[in-house]
Amino acid sequence: MTDTTRIRPLSTADSVQQLTALLHAAYATLAAQGWNYTAATQSVQTTRERIAQGQCFVAELLRAQGDLPTGALVGSVCISPPKAAGAHYVQAQDSAPPLYTRADTAILAQLAVHPALRGQGLGARLCDAAEDWARQQGFAQVALDTAEPAAALRVRYQRRGYRDAGRVQWSGKTYASVLMCKELKT
Repeated sequence: MTDTTRIRPLSTADSVQQLTALLHAAYATLAAQGWNYTAATQSVQTTRERIAQGQCFVAELLRAQGDLPTGALVGSVCISPPKAAGAHYVQAQDSAPPLYTRADTAILAQLAVHPALRGQGLGARLCDAAEDWARQQGFAQVALDTAEPAAALRVRYQRRGYRDAGRVQWSGKTYASVLMCKELKT
């Protein structure tokens, strides 16, 4: 996999429309299970707002693969600094949970891998890039949230060292979310 993709920061030359389409494709299987993750249907404007909150990394295809052309964005992850206490998170009516306002905590979001490239370690490489960024910025831990009933996703995060750290019910979501966090080793 490392010879067919490269992980790099999102650049201003990248298409936010292409990134949004990637998010929709990557989250489609979750949406099909009844979990209305924001990334499954978010607008291009929402993608812009979410990537502006921190650092977005993308996986770029170095060689055409199937229907995917060279240069296609085939993975992404966003990592951002903590929210201000009382700040809104994604939905305007939702305040960020206390874990997301801790000064020592970076927030991981929008991890996505194109369905055609799943199972090849690309998600792990994207997480590595995000966690490395957080470590370089001086954060002690990384936090995230995912659908509580998404057992396979939770197991993947647990294998990376994330532990359950609470629960939240976001407005308009068909599921409760579990908050998870991972201590970063220096």
